Amino acid sequence: MPAFVYDAMDFLLPFQWVSYAFMKNALLAVLLISPLFGLLGTMVVSNKMAFFSDALGHGAFTGIAIGALFGLLNPVIAASVFSVLFAILITVIKDKSREATDTIIGVFSSLAVALGLVLISMGGSFNKYSSYLIGDLLSISVAEIGVLVLVFLLVMLIWFFIANKLLLISVNPSLAASRGVKTLPLEIVFTCIVAVIVTISIQWVGLLIVNSMLVLPAAAARNVARNTRQYTFTSVLIALISGILGLIGSYYLNTATGATIVLVSGVLFFLSLAVKRVRS
Repeated sequence: MPAFVYDAMDFLLPFQWVSYAFMKNALLAVLLISPLFGLLGTMVVSNKMAFFSDALGHGAFTGIAIGALFGLLNPVIAASVFSVLFAILITVIKDKSREATDTIIGVFSSLAVALGLVLISMGGSFNKYSSYLIGDLLSISVAEIGVLVLVFLLVMLIWFFIANKLLLISVNPSLAASRGVKTLPLEIVFTCIVAVIVTISIQWVGLLIVNSMLVLPAAAARNVARNTRQYTFTSVLIALISGILGLIGSYYLNTATGATIVLVSGVLFFLSLAVKRVRS
């Protein structure tokens, strides 16, 4: 990360906590991760995929277990590959099967987390990787921030080309198909993006709450937005506000950063419900 970025943070943010390098790195991570959660969360909520994104987290945990079993220094790489394959498998089966969607997702989710726990506990190594359940945003390194920058740019580029088609699919899949939109390939692309974001975020956010970071900002935005543009912008804004306030709050309260971010998102969600009630 260029030195001028840290110099700019020192100049623009005259707070005591900014003097720590780990807080600067965490803030940069929040500024990169939060908008992606807010953006992707709009489609997750609109398509009623909250359960699906939770299942992806379980799949990522199994991928981490597989990576650990093969002795990889960074099991997140294996987790990303496994999560993408897991997302494709669920999406295809969901599209082809006549079974209820939540049943299919529930089966895969249960098997994934069970398999992950079995694999990761083999040889007594569970405690070594149990940190993935909670996450530690303050441990993010400069190199990992560089990876996040690349992921952020790639996701934004892909989103530019598929966002409108995904929106049409979420509104009316039959209409989208009649207009020549290839619904299944687009759904696979979207689920793979979600899988990658969820997987790389688990090590900093934690498996237990990563789904909440996807769902809460979008759910809150949906309560107050009047159109699609407002919905997207508000979701990203809420995700950013939650991330920044949660990070600062965790510093002063000495609490888990990911959990604190989710609590802030939860407060904003209930405030959005109050606004919605006043409007109605």
